[in-house]
Amino acid sequence: MTPVHFSFSSAFILGLMGLAFHRTHLLSALLCLEGMMLSLFIALAIWALQFETTGFSAAPMLLLAFSACEASAGLALLVATARTHGTDRLQNLNLLQC
Repeated sequence: MTPVHFSFSSAFILGLMGLAFHRTHLLSALLCLEGMMLSLFIALAIWALQFETTGFSAAPMLLLAFSACEASAGLALLVATARTHGTDRLQNLNLLQC
């Protein structure tokens, strides 16, 4: 495994572990998801450059567009929960309550 592959794999794993084990605030969960998506974007872009595939070169840009949509939806949910509940702590959110 090259150092480049190791760094992107470890960035993805660290984001996944942060999402799994450090779930106190919604903002930290969203930042972990964004870090995972950015590591996937960079890994996919480097993979497309290594194999010099012209048909696959649009895939990293498509992933980046979906990542931007995910980030905007997450920030909208963060603002909505902060307005209704007063905090972004995940322990205070009750999904069964209307």
